[in-house]
This record gives sequence, structure tokens and C-alpha cells, in this order.
Amino acid sequence: MHKPVLAALALVLALGGCATVRDSRLNPLNWFGRESTETLAPRGGWLTETDRRALVPVVTEMEAIPTTGGALVRASGVTETQGWWDVELRPVNRGRPVEGALIYEFVVAEPRRATAVSTEASRTVTAGVKVPTERLAGVRRIVVRGGQNARSVNR
Repeated sequence: MHKPVLAALALVLALGGCATVRDSRLNPLNWFGRESTETLAPRGGWLTETDRRALVPVVTEMEAIPTTGGALVRASGVTETQGWWDVELRPVNRGRPVEGALIYEFVVAEPRRATAVSTEASRTVTAGVKVPTERLAGVRRIVVRGGQNARSVNR
């Protein structure tokens, strides 16, 4: 009876001392130093990418289509030449209404190389954005701005 009790007591005392061995130089896991984590992020932080897209010169048509979850705003415009891409209705003021108007800029990226002028139909670009019901609260007008004009619809 005394032997198992003495063995258990010795085991408890030995395991209790392991906490000090963990941080000591006798522990082989500490021989090569602690693991360090280095980040790949640049010291000054990442550069913010600026949007270099231009406004579509002329907005030819714009509509707000009611949906069950809000509205779908769709706009078309004509560029100077073919090949314009990355079309977007970019919200102004982070998509918050300004004096009851929700304003979008109709932006597009220019072609990477010179392209033909061709017909107006071949230079037409279209973009759309879904506006949730929560964002439409208090909005009386939706505006899409281009380079030379703007189109709007009243609610």
C-alpha cells in the first residue's frame, strides 16, 4: 500500500517541476531559440490603389428598376472609341444619400491600345448596381453622372 502512494507522490512532484524545466536551458526544445514570425507586409504599409478610370463621356440612358429587395439601377453611355472596359456605377459619398439624392459616377477604363471609333452601338457600355431597400430609405432621386451630362430618376 505504501509503495503505490509513494510512487504517486513522486510522480506528482516530478510533473509539478516540469513547468520550470519548460523554460530552462536543459529543455532540448529551447536550444535553437524561439520561433519568430515575420510579416511580408511592407514597413510603410500597402499602397492604396487609386481608381484611374474616367467618367463615361455621355450617359445616354438610365433607369431604376424596382425589385423585391430594393432597386436595380442601370445606365448606358457612349465612349469615344471601342475597347473601353471595367465599367461600373461607382457610388459617391460611400453610397449615402446627399440631400435626398443617391449619386453614382459612371466610370470606365480606357483601352490598353488605340482602337477604332466605328459605330455608336459598338461604343455603348452598360453597367448596373443593386441598391438595397435600407439604402433607399429617404432617397427621393437617383442620379448617374457622366463626363458631359447626368441622368436622374425620381422615386
